[in-house]
Amino acid sequence: MAAAVRVLGIVLAGGAGKRLWPLTADRAKPAVPFGGNYRLIDFVLSNMVNAGFLRICVLTQYKSHSLDRHVTQTWRMSQLLGNYVTPVPAQQRLGPRWYTGSADAILQSMNLITDDRPTHIAVFGADHVYRMDPKQMLERHIESGCGVTVAGIRVPRESADQFGVIDADANGKVLQFLEKPADPPGLPDDPSVSYASMGNYIFSTEALVEALRADAEDPTSVHDMGGSIMPWMVERGRASVYDFNDNDIPGSEDRDRGYWRDVGTMDAYYDANMDLVSVHPIFNLYNSAWPIYTYHEQLPPAKFVDGGLAQESIVGAGAIISGSTVRGSVLSPNVKIRNGAYVEGSVILDNVIIGEGAVIRRAILDKNVVVAPGAHIGVDLDSDRQRYHVSDSGVVVLGKGERAGH
Repeated sequence: MAAAVRVLGIVLAGGAGKRLWPLTADRAKPAVPFGGNYRLIDFVLSNMVNAGFLRICVLTQYKSHSLDRHVTQTWRMSQLLGNYVTPVPAQQRLGPRWYTGSADAILQSMNLITDDRPTHIAVFGADHVYRMDPKQMLERHIESGCGVTVAGIRVPRESADQFGVIDADANGKVLQFLEKPADPPGLPDDPSVSYASMGNYIFSTEALVEALRADAEDPTSVHDMGGSIMPWMVERGRASVYDFNDNDIPGSEDRDRGYWRDVGTMDAYYDANMDLVSVHPIFNLYNSAWPIYTYHEQLPPAKFVDGGLAQESIVGAGAIISGSTVRGSVLSPNVKIRNGAYVEGSVILDNVIIGEGAVIRRAILDKNVVVAPGAHIGVDLDSDRQRYHVSDSGVVVLGKGERAGH
């Protein structure tokens, strides 16, 4: 790669995440805890940092306090070398209005680009679970000579109507960018699958700036990266696709190659957590060759007393499992499970206390939830629906600080 290449990372982290309510009742979607120790934003930031993209701006908007604090306290880079990861709140630089879309968010933050003077800009989403080396995508982008390259993941054609779909020719040139099409186009080498957009883009800087300014002058635009900027680039023949299957991650194995999850719904969030807990997980958090970085609170090790048992589960530091049984679950730090309790197929966030004899099945308990002794959650869904949020697939969700069974 040419020595003159300079990359600025822009992470779009302003989404409200309404479909993840109540987990987003008090935090931005990228700040939602995941996998015992992490926040959703840690995955994209780890991918960028591991690839050597060390100047990153995180654009925030809704309920951003915990996200800003996490980024500021966790993602500290070497100032001596000019590296940084910094949260950038909506600043209303173009007038008294908030961001009207992801493209408008970048337009309103144009000073970041003019100050850094990058040759290329990596615009990535903040709320997906995956490993990816964006440097490989950058190299492919430079080879293409296009203004933008979008990452595409192969999905079955019958389910591709849930995504933005990329119609590309055999050489990777994008012919159409379609938003949730009823009849998704297949790939030239495999008509049974389609390219779904991962929401990750690499732009040549001049191309992005030109597209943003043209979009700002279009009164009919929705000012969205996928809905506005990509079609504009495609119409001018300046867009290519990068096949996520071509991305090679050090330490990855066949079972987790090409893993990518959009955790935009409660059921998708739950399923992605459950992908972590088997003996041979579909997504391996333990790949030290491409680590996922985060902040680890200073806590004592997890402890199991009075016959406490956890099987096929993740158990965070500071947890105490006392005379109770945990199966197929994710336990975050400082969780306390009392004698006789039973937890199965659940995601338990920080500082939750589960009382004696309580039963928790297929549930998500947000931080600081207290479950009374003998309470049942996820056992009688009809009863649970009267008190808690229940997802489409029957996962019971308790918001931060709720008290169950009291």
